[in-house]
Amino acid sequence: MENKKLNERKEMLTKLIHDPAYRPMKAKEIAILLDIPKEQRGELMEVLDALVEEGKIGISKKGKYGRPERLTVTGIYSGHPKGFGFVTAEGMERDIYIPAEKTGNAMHGDKVQLAVGPESGGKRPEGMIIKVLERANREIVGYYQKNKNFGFVIPDNQKIGRDIFIPSGKDMGAVTGHKVVAVITDYGSMGRDGALPGNPEGVIAEIIGHVNDPGTDILSLVRAYGLPEEFPEEVMEEARKAPDEAMPEEYQGRLDLRSLPTVTIDGEDAKDLDDAITLSKEGGRYRLGVHIADVTHYVKEGSALDQEALRRGTSVYLVDRVIPMLPHKLSNGICSLNAGADRLALSCLMEIDGKGNILGHQIAETVIRVDRRMTYTAVNGIITHEDPALMEEYREFVPMFQLMKELSGRIRERRYGRGAVDFDFPESKIVLDEQGKPVEIKPYERNAATKLIEDFMLAANETVAEDFYWQQIPFLYRSHEKPDPEKIKQFTAFLHNFGYTLHVQNGELHPKELQKLFDQAEGSPEEVLIRQLALRSMKQAKYTIDCSGHFGLAASFYCHFTSPIRRYPDLQIHRIIKEQLAQGLSEGRTAHYGSILPQIAIQTSALERRAEEAERETDKLKKCEYMSRFIGEAFEGVISGVTNWGLYVELPNTVEGLIRIQELSDDYYLFDEPNYQLIGETTGKTYKLGQKIKVAVAKTDKLLKTIDFVPENLLKVSGEGK
Repeated sequence: MENKKLNERKEMLTKLIHDPAYRPMKAKEIAILLDIPKEQRGELMEVLDALVEEGKIGISKKGKYGRPERLTVTGIYSGHPKGFGFVTAEGMERDIYIPAEKTGNAMHGDKVQLAVGPESGGKRPEGMIIKVLERANREIVGYYQKNKNFGFVIPDNQKIGRDIFIPSGKDMGAVTGHKVVAVITDYGSMGRDGALPGNPEGVIAEIIGHVNDPGTDILSLVRAYGLPEEFPEEVMEEARKAPDEAMPEEYQGRLDLRSLPTVTIDGEDAKDLDDAITLSKEGGRYRLGVHIADVTHYVKEGSALDQEALRRGTSVYLVDRVIPMLPHKLSNGICSLNAGADRLALSCLMEIDGKGNILGHQIAETVIRVDRRMTYTAVNGIITHEDPALMEEYREFVPMFQLMKELSGRIRERRYGRGAVDFDFPESKIVLDEQGKPVEIKPYERNAATKLIEDFMLAANETVAEDFYWQQIPFLYRSHEKPDPEKIKQFTAFLHNFGYTLHVQNGELHPKELQKLFDQAEGSPEEVLIRQLALRSMKQAKYTIDCSGHFGLAASFYCHFTSPIRRYPDLQIHRIIKEQLAQGLSEGRTAHYGSILPQIAIQTSALERRAEEAERETDKLKKCEYMSRFIGEAFEGVISGVTNWGLYVELPNTVEGLIRIQELSDDYYLFDEPNYQLIGETTGKTYKLGQKIKVAVAKTDKLLKTIDFVPENLLKVSGEGK
């Protein structure tokens, strides 16, 4: 069709469909309305499709054309490795399912416009992507596979779902096995009318290294998640100007606490020490001081350092490296509460009674001096094991550590008394050699020392949050919403199978009920299973400007105050606190914070999720690499997940692998979803969550970061570790 004629028809149809009197109708009805002959209806479809592509009109699932706002919704697309996906849409309670043939050329993370069909039979609604509004993926990191005259990049992020086609001459000389960065030049066909979308096309922009080269695996993940690496020069220039030591003239107007016995308690490897503790007891009352590095004294609002810290949002702790929020000159230097050095701090000084109740508090700008840099291991050795050598080495501080243990128990008892929930799942400790290869994996258990620091930090966070809530000024809170009623309903139904009940009132669950449940299940075979399913029923904590409370902690007021070196929200609220302490927020500054905090809350929550996902993926990668040494060897584990495609089994060292359902060759197994179990059709044999099982390592795939197990008695190794 000629351009002039096409534009005229597009203009005419747009005007028609946006007429207030127009009702959505199919192409055939539009043709009849406009008296278009049958032989010209192909041209009509061409015009309608073009208008849909441009977003000027919308199309419903039933093929009716109308105004976009009447027929479509907007949301973020989440892809699945098998090609289908889901859209989290604005204004809709449930995610929308998108079949593979209706994903258009959308990729994971894209903002999309879609037509949504009606919900039926309680199932989630189904939709079709009409248009991609914003692209999330300009660059893709992945494994390069070279063919004779072209190649493909297999994305590291499996949610991308499609390989990137690399034409001849666009590969920078990459060979099969290289990890590369591909820049997308064409996102592929839309895949309408039941056809799957075509492959995106791109060019290789960078060769990271060969998949077998040391460090390439982690560096690939750093690039894939878009994690920042080097600091910009202007940021480093500002950092270089920071002093090495606090200056006496900076102490003016600050509360001088340098005479108080003060310690930091951290892990052996920690270098950014941002919290210190003082503690004494008089007349049955404890005086607890939680002293936090005054990072905002050196990171001014709007500076290059501040803008970069906001862009990063958080420090990222990968298995072989830390990607810091602030340059080392600050995080390990002047902002780190190093022993023997005067440091500027923002302190929360609390008076606490014998029952753990906080009777009063003071928040103040201070100057402190840490006397000893303690480790969790050493403090635990003193307060738990009364190790003679440690008690002698730190004899002048032993009474304070014993007092810390005493107060910590009182605070924790009070917190549990109001219903706080402790899921307490062990984290992984992955030990690498000099080449970055994993040599040991074990659970990282919390001990008495880690718990007491956690108790003191929680107390400070709650105290600061409540103080500033009642002042009614703009603030950033850490919120954990109540669980989704539907998920709790499903969880409650599952518990009945084990003889447990969960008291829910008016559709709402109080955290104390979960705590009671955990107490009842303690020591039982199903304890871990119940804790895991309860955790899956929870919502994710996030940063908000509204103080909506923290469900897991059973706290009405909560914020993040204690880690400004590694979390931007802490840094931001320090700035607000200091301004309010100094001269009070003016009307203009109140309006300023009111305008910027909503976006900071959204951005830092998203960056936190990115960091957590990257950390999980690097752990999975190293666990996979570690288990590749044990192909054919047997281990005892616990079934940690049951699905219609198989069983997930977790080993005591925290490694998790999958027994694919086809590997259960002794019977045909059916998935009993309500009871989280597989049942053998002939034998009646069951595999259920929490059940112990002996497995053998059958296969590992470092590219997919997967570990395959088989039941030990059915061992038939299906492949070598890759």
